[in-house]
Amino acid sequence: MSKQFVKDLKIGTPVQSQFVVYDIQEMAFSSPAKTGESFLKLMLGDVSGSIRGIIWDRSMVTEPIRQDDILLISGEVKDYHGPQLIINYFKKVNREHVNRSYFQPVSEKNPAEMWETLQEIIVKNVSDKFLLELLNELFADEEIARKFLTAPAARLIHHNYLGGLLEHTLEVADLCLKFADFYPEKINASLLITGAVFHDVGKIEEYDQDSFTFQQTDKGHLLGHITIGLNILKEKIKKIPLFPEHLQLELEHMVISHHGEKEWGSPEVPKTINAFALFHADLVSARLKQFLQLMEDGNRKDLQWTKFDRFLGRRIFTGFKDGEALKE
Repeated sequence: MSKQFVKDLKIGTPVQSQFVVYDIQEMAFSSPAKTGESFLKLMLGDVSGSIRGIIWDRSMVTEPIRQDDILLISGEVKDYHGPQLIINYFKKVNREHVNRSYFQPVSEKNPAEMWETLQEIIVKNVSDKFLLELLNELFADEEIARKFLTAPAARLIHHNYLGGLLEHTLEVADLCLKFADFYPEKINASLLITGAVFHDVGKIEEYDQDSFTFQQTDKGHLLGHITIGLNILKEKIKKIPLFPEHLQLELEHMVISHHGEKEWGSPEVPKTINAFALFHADLVSARLKQFLQLMEDGNRKDLQWTKFDRFLGRRIFTGFKDGEALKE
């Protein structure tokens, strides 16, 4: 059976294909005639995009549907505030019989080349011998290096694909270099680049890379990537004799404050210029990628306004098309 991709589904399209379950919710019918009854609303997808799925008839659900399940679905795409897939039949698919490339997106950039570029940035810009030794200690850990090459940077919001963490880290490091060029006498480039490498390292253990939808690991749920990354940083510093206490303190502060605000998940707000620069580099990389991924949504390429994005809190204007009137 050939795969039907979300990006190719139009209103009226009959569907018989596999999709991964991103989310599932039980919803109550609003009709008084169906008081007490419910239906299921799913978010389904593949590497090309996502689409709402609806199961009106609960009797067809003989076993629980969970996030990360692969379902073989028969149905039809209908229009309700955009396309949604009405599911007439489904069955779970054995994960061993699934082509992972259909569901697990991968960075368009070559991971080996990104890895080499990051090493070059470190060699050229990290002059402090202790920080250089710390970074060498990190990358000499084969398990960490392997996971760093393939880990996603997030589950949903930005760089949410295999290799996304490395791509995001490289972007943050590049931005940090530009900030250091603006204020060379105030910003410590060696420290800032080291912070850029370590700021999200905890994500190598936060997300399950074998999950089609990058579900969080138990460790990720219980600790989060900031705490995990802080622990990795401390473990590596312990292996370096006479590592300066002031460098350790500022690096730890950079890791725990890189989300910028306590309401955004930072245990502390940035209180040094290096930590403040890292926060903004991280934010710029993440937000611009959010914009780009929303603009490149496979189902919306012919439209000049994107769908509303709850994370960005807005729709995005993608540009006038040959002077034509705006499409909604």
